[in-house]
This record gives sequence, C-alpha cells and structure tokens, in this order.
Amino acid sequence: MFLGIEIGGTKLQLGLGRGDGTIVSLWRGTVNPSEGGEGIRKQIVAAVPELLARAKLDRGQLRGVGIGFGGPTDDATRTVIKSHQIAGWDGFPLADWISDLVGVPAVLCNDADVAGLGEALFGAGKGMSPVFYMTIGSGIGGGLIIDGQIYRGVGRGAAEIGHLQVFAEGTERDHYMMSLEECASGWAIADAGAGWVEGREHRDTPLRRLTNGDPGKVTGEVVAQAAREGDEDAMGVIANARKALAQALCQVIVLLCPRRIVIGGGVSLMGEELLFEPLRRFVARDVFKPFAGLTDIVPAALGEEMVVHGALALARQKLGT
Repeated sequence: MFLGIEIGGTKLQLGLGRGDGTIVSLWRGTVNPSEGGEGIRKQIVAAVPELLARAKLDRGQLRGVGIGFGGPTDDATRTVIKSHQIAGWDGFPLADWISDLVGVPAVLCNDADVAGLGEALFGAGKGMSPVFYMTIGSGIGGGLIIDGQIYRGVGRGAAEIGHLQVFAEGTERDHYMMSLEECASGWAIADAGAGWVEGREHRDTPLRRLTNGDPGKVTGEVVAQAAREGDEDAMGVIANARKALAQALCQVIVLLCPRRIVIGGGVSLMGEELLFEPLRRFVARDVFKPFAGLTDIVPAALGEEMVVHGALALARQKLGT
C-alpha cells in the first residue's frame, strides 16, 4: 500500500492505494495560506494517522509515499524550490521530511507532472503516448508523459506551458508578449472580468448582476456564467483567453506533437461550448500543417483526485510494486 499526497495552494489531499488507479481511502482538507508551509505540515502530521485509522491500516503496511507539490521541485535534492502561492516552502526538504514522518521512502514531484501521470495511466490519456497535460486553474501548469513516465528535463521540471510567451490580446498590454498564465489563468480571467464590472457602472449587464456590481466578487466561474447568459464583455474575456491558449497549444504541438493533450483544472470546467470546441477549432486552423489532426484535445477524466492518483502511481514506479 502507498500513500499519495497533493499539496496545493488551496487544497491538501492524502490518499491510500496501490498505484493502480484505485484510491482505497481519501482525506481532504483546505489550506489556510496565512499559516504558510508550517500550517500545511501540521495538517499532514494530523491527517496521516487519521487516514490510516479510517482505512484500518498501520504504518507498517505502507511501502512508500508519492508527493505532488504545487510548485517547482528538485529531483536531485528532493526539495521544494519554491511555492508561488504559500510562504514557507523555499528550499524545504519535503521528501525527507515526509519520509521521517511516515517511516518509509518518499518521492517528490511537481503537481502538474503528477496529475499528468495520473491522467496518462488511468484517465483521459490511458493507452496513449506521448500525453501532454495542462491544468488551467489559479495558475497554469503542464506535464509531459512519455511511455507512462514523467519527462523532467534535467531534473527540475519541464513542460511549464504557463510560462510560454503569447500575444496578449484584449489586455492593457494588447499585442505585447505576456506569459500564458497572465492571459488565461483563472485569476487572469477574473481580473479581466472585474475590469468590465468597473467599466460598466451605468449598465445592467449579466456580469454586473451576478456580482452585485462588486469587482471583488468576480471569479472565473462567474465570468463563465455571465458568458452563458450572453454577456458580451464576459464572452470577450473568454475569447481572449482561448486565443492565448490556442497559441500555446500550437507551440506545444509543433515542438512535441503529442498524441493527446489533456486539460484539467477549474477553468476547464467551462466545458465544450465555451472552451473545448472553439479551442480545437483555433488549433486546427493555426497549427503547423504537417502535424494537423495528429493531436486530440480532451478534458481530464479523474476529477479532483487526479494528483493523488498520480502520486500513488509515482510511488509505485519509483519505490517498488
């Protein structure tokens, strides 16, 4: 039995399983950013015995731990490089700390890489290679899975699609280059929507109604809902995000030509009409023509547990079957 851990900017999950696509027991908690990395570590200390007791297991039955961390990690030193959302993680020896806590070996990797592994082995990319995974949430991350293995470059990660430079249409820096994350992440969509709430002070639009005219209440989900109700401003915000995503995916295809691109994260929940169908259409129009039609673009299949699935599989791959 293995333990899989997801440490994100808002979510903490621990799961038990054999790394075969089944989670035996799951513990889920909410992260308090103000408590920093130390607060999350205290949660893990409390959650491990609770999870084991719930599954009627003891620590002696664990063979290893896989960790998906929300930020860049270093394979050689088994440390966190940095969290861009939570203080108190810079240079932290997370794999060794978990190993000491649980009493078994641990392996550490970036959460998007780990999510990609889960989707490639058990989800929307099952049976295919290469699989490129992209998560679009509060940030944008990526992972490349080749023959069921995470591609990590020289050991500090790879496939960081959120940091690709794209043309920033419909922003204050229109037609300048910005990172994809600045154009199409959940916070970028919310920020653009908030600008329209402020700018339409004297108009009754769906976006203003949904937020009671308060820019601080705008989220990516609210922008999507306003777009479904025909709000032209919200539709424009999402259209600009889609254009940026299409640019980035065309770059991914021309460099890697994966068999399938799997997209997860909160923004992906906008669904077919707002996101996937037009995104496929734009990529088909603009992609490097010899590679046209070779890469599918599909939503992720494993839901909120995808990182836990991947962490369990990573532990099984690296620490024994």
